[in-house]
Amino acid sequence: MGFTKTTKTSFLILSDTHGKGHIMPRVPVDVAIHCGDLTDESKLEEFRSSLELLKSIDAPLKLVIAGNHDFSLDDTAFREITTEATTKSHIEPDLIKKEYGDVGQARQLCSDSEDKSITLLDEGIHSFRLQNGAALTVYASPFTASREARQGFQFKLNDEHDFAISPPDNQRVDIAITHGPPKGVLDRTSSNQRGGCDQLFTAIAKARPRLHCFGHIHEGWGAKLVTWRGKESTTATPSHFTEIDNSASVLIDSLANYRPRKFESKQDAKDRKKRKERLFREGFRSTSHCKDDKHPLVAGQQTLFVNAALEMGPEDEDPDAREQVPWIVELELPNA
Repeated sequence: MGFTKTTKTSFLILSDTHGKGHIMPRVPVDVAIHCGDLTDESKLEEFRSSLELLKSIDAPLKLVIAGNHDFSLDDTAFREITTEATTKSHIEPDLIKKEYGDVGQARQLCSDSEDKSITLLDEGIHSFRLQNGAALTVYASPFTASREARQGFQFKLNDEHDFAISPPDNQRVDIAITHGPPKGVLDRTSSNQRGGCDQLFTAIAKARPRLHCFGHIHEGWGAKLVTWRGKESTTATPSHFTEIDNSASVLIDSLANYRPRKFESKQDAKDRKKRKERLFREGFRSTSHCKDDKHPLVAGQQTLFVNAALEMGPEDEDPDAREQVPWIVELELPNA
């Protein structure tokens, strides 16, 4: 049995830009990925701002999914929200149309972008042949669980959602792009609760993609190379307690490395400040997991998780906190 030939492929990953004019790193990559929440209020002007941001990225392919704030990309949610605004809040329909457009207009704005490298992905599996000669198969889903499910692409916490990550032909998905995190990985909220989705974790644990990238939980920014237990999941309801071999997993980075700590020494504070200054000076955090790297990713046995939320958490207590930075990731992909 021969080895599959692979090609080193670079990704710029970001999420939760919320219509703001973030400055993107001037580094060419093979693929850019935006994991949702392009906007804050789903206004047309915010979509235009995010499209300009995406245009500034040097990549021949830019994959984008929606987030819960992007409700005007969700026709059902858009109708419900705008109907409630006119009937209960008595907002004039013409004012809503001016700010948010008609049903489908935000989606059309994304489709009509001058930058034809931008692709808005609906939920499902998508395949691409990259310019560098690699083949890429991704699973995309903008859906997140919520108590009220009153925004875009949401389902209630106790409802089921089918994250159908495994293709019918049993071929492995290379990358899962979701708006929200799986439960148990890079999903700690400001109240130290797990904000991820257990159904999503189950799907990821069974599919074991090379990379799972997301945002949504701003405070969870970071990356972790997870090693799975065994060759495949054998538990009926997998969780991060049963499926992850933490002793063989590596936390690449998290916000904890840049925030003040209780009882830290003057030297520790000085070193932390230097790390933070270097991070913002470079404008991105990078990690590589190719065959010659310190931690080469083993397909089927490991998954690199990346929370790339750029917006800070709602209760950031760091007085020197700034907007977070995107990730640049290098992985081996099979040749086309």
